[in-house]
Amino acid sequence: MADVIKVLLVDDHQVVRRGLRTFLEVQDDIEVVGEAADGAGGVDRAEELKPDVILMDVKMPGMDGVDALRRLRELDNPARVLVVTSFTEQRTVVPALRAGAAGYVYKDVDPDALAGAIRSVHAGHILLQPEVAGALLSQEEANSTPGRAGSLTDREREVLGLIADGRSNREIARALVLSEKTVKTHVSNILMKLDLADRTQAALWAVRHGVTG
Repeated sequence: MADVIKVLLVDDHQVVRRGLRTFLEVQDDIEVVGEAADGAGGVDRAEELKPDVILMDVKMPGMDGVDALRRLRELDNPARVLVVTSFTEQRTVVPALRAGAAGYVYKDVDPDALAGAIRSVHAGHILLQPEVAGALLSQEEANSTPGRAGSLTDREREVLGLIADGRSNREIARALVLSEKTVKTHVSNILMKLDLADRTQAALWAVRHGVTG
Protein backbone atom coordinates (compact mmCIF):
# COMPACT_ATOMS: atom_id res chain seq x y z
CA MET A 1 0.00 0.00 0.00
CA ALA A 2 1.37 3.37 -1.03
CA ASP A 3 -0.13 5.15 1.99
CA VAL A 4 1.23 2.84 4.71
CA ILE A 5 2.83 4.78 7.57
CA LYS A 6 6.19 3.30 8.52
CA VAL A 7 6.72 3.33 12.31
CA LEU A 8 9.85 2.80 14.42
CA LEU A 9 9.51 1.82 18.10
CA VAL A 10 12.13 3.15 20.54
CA ASP A 11 11.75 2.02 24.16
CA ASP A 12 14.08 0.28 26.60
CA HIS A 13 11.36 -2.13 27.78
CA GLN A 14 10.83 -5.07 25.45
CA VAL A 15 7.36 -5.73 26.84
CA VAL A 16 6.33 -2.17 25.95
CA ARG A 17 7.67 -2.54 22.42
CA ARG A 18 5.85 -5.84 22.07
CA GLY A 19 2.64 -4.28 23.31
CA LEU A 20 2.92 -1.33 20.94
CA ARG A 21 3.63 -3.66 18.04
CA THR A 22 0.58 -5.75 18.94
CA PHE A 23 -1.56 -2.61 19.00
CA LEU A 24 -0.37 -1.53 15.59
CA GLU A 25 -0.19 -4.81 13.66
CA VAL A 26 -3.96 -4.82 13.18
CA GLN A 27 -3.92 -1.42 11.45
CA ASP A 28 -4.00 -1.70 7.66
CA ASP A 29 -2.26 1.65 7.13
CA ILE A 30 0.51 1.31 9.75
CA GLU A 31 3.60 -0.91 9.54
CA VAL A 32 6.17 -1.33 12.32
CA VAL A 33 9.47 -1.42 10.42
CA GLY A 34 11.86 -1.74 13.36
CA GLU A 35 12.66 -1.38 17.05
CA ALA A 36 15.43 0.02 19.24
CA ALA A 37 16.10 -0.23 22.99
CA ASP A 38 17.69 3.18 23.55
CA GLY A 39 18.07 6.62 22.00
CA ALA A 40 21.34 5.93 20.22
CA GLY A 41 19.95 2.79 18.66
CA GLY A 42 16.82 4.68 17.73
CA VAL A 43 18.81 7.33 15.88
CA ASP A 44 20.80 4.67 14.03
CA ARG A 45 17.65 2.75 13.07
CA ALA A 46 15.90 5.94 12.00
CA GLU A 47 18.75 6.75 9.63
CA GLU A 48 18.74 3.18 8.30
CA LEU A 49 14.99 2.54 7.98
CA LYS A 50 13.68 6.05 7.17
CA PRO A 51 10.44 5.69 9.15
CA ASP A 52 7.62 8.19 8.79
CA VAL A 53 6.85 8.25 12.52
CA ILE A 54 8.95 7.29 15.56
CA LEU A 55 7.31 6.29 18.85
CA MET A 56 9.94 7.39 21.37
CA ASP A 57 10.18 6.86 25.12
CA VAL A 58 11.69 9.74 27.12
CA LYS A 59 13.48 7.97 29.96
CA MET A 60 15.99 5.44 28.64
CA PRO A 61 19.51 4.42 29.69
CA GLY A 62 22.41 5.96 27.79
CA MET A 63 21.01 8.40 25.25
CA ASP A 64 17.51 9.34 26.39
CA GLY A 65 14.62 10.43 24.22
CA VAL A 66 15.36 14.15 24.41
CA ASP A 67 18.98 13.73 23.33
CA ALA A 68 17.85 11.38 20.56
CA LEU A 69 15.40 14.03 19.33
CA ARG A 70 18.17 16.62 19.26
CA ARG A 71 20.43 14.24 17.34
CA LEU A 72 17.69 13.50 14.80
CA ARG A 73 17.27 17.24 14.26
CA GLU A 74 21.02 17.65 13.74
CA LEU A 75 20.85 14.93 11.10
CA ASP A 76 17.82 16.57 9.43
CA ASN A 77 15.92 13.31 9.77
CA PRO A 78 12.38 14.01 8.55
CA ALA A 79 10.61 11.45 10.76
CA ARG A 80 7.87 12.82 13.00
CA VAL A 81 8.45 11.82 16.62
CA LEU A 82 5.56 10.96 18.93
CA VAL A 83 6.67 10.64 22.54
CA VAL A 84 5.14 7.65 24.33
CA THR A 85 5.65 8.10 28.05
CA SER A 86 4.41 7.00 31.45
CA PHE A 87 5.44 10.34 32.96
CA THR A 88 2.90 13.14 33.26
CA GLU A 89 5.18 15.81 34.74
CA GLN A 90 5.75 18.86 32.57
CA ARG A 91 9.46 18.75 33.39
CA THR A 92 9.61 15.41 31.58
CA VAL A 93 7.42 16.11 28.55
CA VAL A 94 8.23 19.78 27.85
CA PRO A 95 11.95 19.25 27.04
CA ALA A 96 11.02 16.55 24.53
CA LEU A 97 8.54 18.84 22.79
CA ARG A 98 11.03 21.68 22.72
CA ALA A 99 13.57 19.29 21.21
CA GLY A 100 11.26 18.67 18.27
CA ALA A 101 8.67 16.06 19.23
CA ALA A 102 5.36 16.45 17.40
CA GLY A 103 3.39 15.49 20.48
CA TYR A 104 3.00 12.84 23.12
CA VAL A 105 0.71 10.10 24.38
CA TYR A 106 0.75 8.00 27.53
CA LYS A 107 1.71 4.32 27.54
CA ASP A 108 -1.76 3.32 28.67
CA VAL A 109 -3.32 5.02 25.65
CA ASP A 110 -6.25 3.27 24.01
CA PRO A 111 -5.07 1.38 20.87
CA ASP A 112 -7.42 3.28 18.58
CA ALA A 113 -6.26 6.59 20.07
CA LEU A 114 -2.63 5.58 19.53
CA ALA A 115 -3.26 4.76 15.89
CA GLY A 116 -5.11 8.06 15.52
CA ALA A 117 -2.21 9.94 17.09
CA ILE A 118 0.23 8.33 14.66
CA ARG A 119 -1.92 9.30 11.70
CA SER A 120 -2.30 12.83 13.07
CA VAL A 121 1.40 13.58 13.52
CA HIS A 122 2.17 11.93 10.18
CA ALA A 123 -0.27 14.38 8.58
CA GLY A 124 1.63 17.29 10.12
CA HIS A 125 -0.50 17.94 13.18
CA ILE A 126 0.83 18.76 16.64
CA LEU A 127 -0.56 16.94 19.70
CA LEU A 128 -0.37 19.13 22.81
CA GLN A 129 -2.43 19.00 25.96
CA PRO A 130 -3.43 22.47 27.21
CA GLU A 131 -1.35 22.39 30.39
CA VAL A 132 1.79 21.40 28.50
CA ALA A 133 1.18 24.01 25.81
CA GLY A 134 0.93 26.61 28.57
CA ALA A 135 4.22 25.49 30.08
CA LEU A 136 5.90 25.66 26.68
CA LEU A 137 4.56 29.15 26.06
CA SER A 138 5.90 30.37 29.37
CA GLN A 139 9.38 29.18 28.37
CA GLU A 140 9.41 30.83 24.92
CA GLU A 141 10.71 34.22 26.08
CA ALA A 142 13.61 33.98 23.65
CA ASN A 143 11.13 33.95 20.81
CA SER A 144 8.94 36.78 22.04
CA THR A 145 10.56 39.74 20.24
CA PRO A 146 7.58 41.91 19.21
CA GLY A 147 8.98 43.06 15.88
CA ARG A 148 9.38 39.62 14.33
CA ALA A 149 5.79 39.31 13.20
CA GLY A 150 6.24 42.40 11.04
CA SER A 151 8.75 40.54 8.88
CA LEU A 152 6.08 38.09 7.71
CA THR A 153 4.08 38.66 4.56
CA ASP A 154 0.28 38.54 4.73
CA ARG A 155 0.33 35.10 3.12
CA GLU A 156 2.92 33.83 5.61
CA ARG A 157 0.75 35.06 8.48
CA GLU A 158 -2.18 33.13 6.99
CA VAL A 159 -0.06 29.99 6.78
CA LEU A 160 1.24 30.49 10.32
CA GLY A 161 -2.28 30.86 11.64
CA LEU A 162 -3.29 27.59 10.03
CA ILE A 163 -0.20 25.88 11.47
CA ALA A 164 -1.38 27.08 14.89
CA ASP A 165 -4.73 25.45 14.16
CA GLY A 166 -2.94 22.13 13.66
CA ARG A 167 -3.41 21.96 9.90
CA SER A 168 -1.10 19.85 7.76
CA ASN A 169 0.57 21.25 4.63
CA ARG A 170 -2.02 19.48 2.50
CA GLU A 171 -4.87 21.03 4.46
CA ILE A 172 -3.27 24.47 4.32
CA ALA A 173 -2.81 24.13 0.56
CA ARG A 174 -6.47 23.21 0.17
CA ALA A 175 -7.66 26.07 2.41
CA LEU A 176 -5.57 28.72 0.65
CA VAL A 177 -5.83 27.24 -2.86
CA LEU A 178 -2.08 26.75 -3.15
CA SER A 179 0.17 23.87 -4.11
CA GLU A 180 1.76 21.84 -1.29
CA LYS A 181 5.17 22.85 -2.63
CA THR A 182 4.26 26.54 -2.23
CA VAL A 183 3.03 25.90 1.31
CA LYS A 184 6.30 24.14 2.18
CA THR A 185 8.19 27.19 0.93
CA HIS A 186 6.06 29.49 3.08
CA VAL A 187 6.63 27.27 6.13
CA SER A 188 10.38 27.32 5.56
CA ASN A 189 10.35 31.10 5.24
CA ILE A 190 8.32 31.45 8.44
CA LEU A 191 10.73 29.29 10.42
CA MET A 192 13.70 31.21 9.04
CA LYS A 193 12.23 34.67 9.69
CA LEU A 194 11.12 33.84 13.22
CA ASP A 195 14.28 31.85 14.02
CA LEU A 196 12.26 28.78 14.95
CA ALA A 197 13.27 25.15 14.62
CA ASP A 198 10.03 23.41 13.67
CA ARG A 199 6.25 23.55 13.32
CA THR A 200 5.70 22.97 17.03
CA GLN A 201 7.61 26.12 17.91
CA ALA A 202 5.85 28.00 15.11
CA ALA A 203 2.44 26.97 16.46
CA LEU A 204 3.38 28.08 19.96
CA TRP A 205 4.78 31.37 18.66
CA ALA A 206 1.55 32.00 16.78
CA VAL A 207 -0.58 31.31 19.87
CA ARG A 208 1.60 33.57 21.99
CA HIS A 209 1.36 36.44 19.51
CA GLY A 210 -2.29 36.05 18.60
CA VAL A 211 -1.77 34.85 15.03
CA THR A 212 -4.74 32.62 14.24
CA GLY A 213 -6.14 30.96 11.14
